[in-house]
Amino acid sequence: MRSMLPGSPWLLAHKSMLTVNQPYKVTLYDQDYVIWKDQGDDIHALPNACPHMGAMLSEGWCETDKDGTSQIVCPFHALGFDGTGCTVLPGTNNKTLPQINPLKLIIQGDFIWSYGNYEPLRPIPTLLNEINQSYSFIGSVADRSVETDLLSMLLNMHDYNHQNGTHRDLFQITEVKFHQFVDQGHHSHAFYEMPTAPYTLMEKLKKPDLFLLPNTIKAHLENIFPSLVIFHGESPFGKLAQCHLFVPEGVNQTRTYILLFAQFKHSLFKFLGESYLKFGQIVVDQDSNILGKIYQNTPQKIKLNNEVGMDWVRRNFASFPDITKPNLSRNFEQKS
Repeated sequence: MRSMLPGSPWLLAHKSMLTVNQPYKVTLYDQDYVIWKDQGDDIHALPNACPHMGAMLSEGWCETDKDGTSQIVCPFHALGFDGTGCTVLPGTNNKTLPQINPLKLIIQGDFIWSYGNYEPLRPIPTLLNEINQSYSFIGSVADRSVETDLLSMLLNMHDYNHQNGTHRDLFQITEVKFHQFVDQGHHSHAFYEMPTAPYTLMEKLKKPDLFLLPNTIKAHLENIFPSLVIFHGESPFGKLAQCHLFVPEGVNQTRTYILLFAQFKHSLFKFLGESYLKFGQIVVDQDSNILGKIYQNTPQKIKLNNEVGMDWVRRNFASFPDITKPNLSRNFEQKS
């Protein structure tokens, strides 16, 4: 269980990912839950196993009972459970006591957080709220489970040397020029540039989205340990905040997805959101693919330059929930 960092806050979903009165299954700490949004925009979450005979509630449906209470209905025997876990048994008119314990949620605007019913050891980060206030929400993409442990997922996301390997097919990155890493405990920043091999005009005409790729990708990654990596991008048309989220579903299963936000400097930028979502999907697919082709227990005998982000992950993982200072100082900066 320690490998899943209980006591951390995890962003289970953005409200836009839920359809009114439609069950949505999530997994956290080896426990499946069903989440649903009612007509009043309230969010409910229960363990996914019906307490009668274990049917998956997420395979059922949602309805509103006579008193206006929203409930999830079991697909096996049509027992309906409200957000507190109570039901009405056939032949009776009274609600039972709670039969299953709800998952405790913390709703901040459109963000649905949970500690998985564990004692909170770290606060919910405020960064997404700040982005939501100054950026427009574009959408979500690449919601998938990856067969890998949380630490391996985080090491991959903070491995700045893998860009010209794992993501070479899309971006044609030729080199990673690392500039700076700013370590602020559980909050950090990484700055680097990635020159790319240009696509031909014919390739771009076949795939117009490629016109959006610059000759040099200037990366600013802002990181909140352990659940969030934000790629800050900027062009003449506007700014992007591509937020990568992570949720430990099990010891060897980690969920990831992307929330995309933008600031528009030009009206054209509003119509490019779908293209940037496609790029995000490809990035997650490529990361997931390589994570399935790694021998996880192989001793690392070679250390590359610019592995400071991976060191940051390992140090915070080992000391969680405490913050251990890096070798130089808490505000250590590595510059090229």
